[in-house]
Amino acid sequence: MSRLSPATRKALLTLHLVTSLGWLGADLVLLTLGVAGLRGADPAVVYPTAGLVVTYLFAPLSVVVWLVGVASALLTPWGLLRWRWVLVKFALTTVMLGLVLLLLTPRIRQLGELGAAATTHYRVDLVVAPAVSTTLLLVATVLSTYKPWGRLRPAIPARRSPVAAGRRS
Repeated sequence: MSRLSPATRKALLTLHLVTSLGWLGADLVLLTLGVAGLRGADPAVVYPTAGLVVTYLFAPLSVVVWLVGVASALLTPWGLLRWRWVLVKFALTTVMLGLVLLLLTPRIRQLGELGAAATTHYRVDLVVAPAVSTTLLLVATVLSTYKPWGRLRPAIPARRSPVAAGRRS
């Protein structure tokens, strides 16, 4: 059952799409910076830039995407616990949000502070983490597009009133 007007639902969906695309775009920027750093670009430019992107774009967008996604699930007919694809997408996004906030953001900020002094391990992190994240964001997009697996619980059929039951044709 929808709790929003059609116009509000479309506005919420649009906000979810825009923020999700922004998150994916910021992820691809981080991946590009990571690859550039490994290929010899100036670490004094690449890694501080990655620190800025993760601090002011990537991490905030991940929080907004999660919040808008939860609001969309709770305020629209899809629900949060009705469809398997919604639940999988919610779990995936929640895990990604935790990893972004607890591991990736501090790590990339530290990489930005280290700049040219960063070890190879730190530099590789700026390629692997965004590559995995981009893949998971694309999986979430596929789930939203194809909506596989059906309901978590079968829909309960509406009960017929005794009056309607007596009027069978």
